[in-house]
Amino acid sequence: MRLLGIDTGGSSLKAAPVEVTTGVLAADVVSFPTPSPATPAAIAAVVKRIAESFPELGGPVGFAFPSVVRAGVACTAANVDQGWIGTDGARLVREATGRPAAFLNDADAAGLAEVRVGAGGGQDGTVIMLTFGTGIGSAIFHDGHLMPNTEFGHMEIRGMEAEHRASARVRKVECLGWPEWAQRVNEVLACMHALFWPDLFILGGGVVENWASFGPLLESPTRVVPAELGNTAGIVGAALAASEL
Repeated sequence: MRLLGIDTGGSSLKAAPVEVTTGVLAADVVSFPTPSPATPAAIAAVVKRIAESFPELGGPVGFAFPSVVRAGVACTAANVDQGWIGTDGARLVREATGRPAAFLNDADAAGLAEVRVGAGGGQDGTVIMLTFGTGIGSAIFHDGHLMPNTEFGHMEIRGMEAEHRASARVRKVECLGWPEWAQRVNEVLACMHALFWPDLFILGGGVVENWASFGPLLESPTRVVPAELGNTAGIVGAALAASEL
C-alpha cells in the first residue's frame, strides 16, 4: 500500500509516496518552499498543492511537523508561526487534502521510520533517536512502541539546554572542530544513558553525512549508529503513522 508522507522543515516541505510495507519511496521526493510566515493557513495551501501533485494516491496522509502534538493538536511552534499553537493540525491536513490525516512530531516521525525500517530494525528494548540540526530532536521507543513528544534537546547540561551546546547549528555558529563538537555530543549521550540505559542510540540529521569525521569520536556504553534513511526519514515515518489510522 502506498501512502503520502509529508515532512515540514524550516526551509521546505518535502513529500513522496511511500510503500508502507517496506518503507521504500515509490517516487521522487517533491519539495515546496516553506512559506514565510509559516502560518497554519499558508502551510495548508502548500499541503493542498502537494496532495494535488499525487492525484493517484488515496488513503490517509501522514504529516510530520516541528511541534509537540497531542490528539492531533499542535501545542508548541518550533521555527514556525506561533499561530500554530492550539491548531488542530490533523483537521487542517484533512481539510486541505480531503483525506484522513496523521499529524505527528517530526522527530517522532523520523524515529518511527528508523525503528521500523532503518537502523533500529529488529532491535528489542529501548531505542533512542536524536536528530542534530537547528536544535536536537528526540524520539524514544521500547520494543518498537513510541513514547511521543519527548523534548530531550531541552535537557540541561552545564547550565544550558543541550541543543544550545551540541546542535549541528551550534557547531557551525561556534566554528567547532569535530573533536570538540563530538565531546559535547558525548555529554548528551552520557546524560541520556544515565537516565534511560538504552540498548541503542541512533543519531540523525544532515550532519550524519559527516559520520566518518565524528562517529569514531563518540563514546558511550551503548552502541551508537548513524541513521540510515537520511532526509527521507520524516517522510517515511509520516506515511507509516498514516498507515496506522
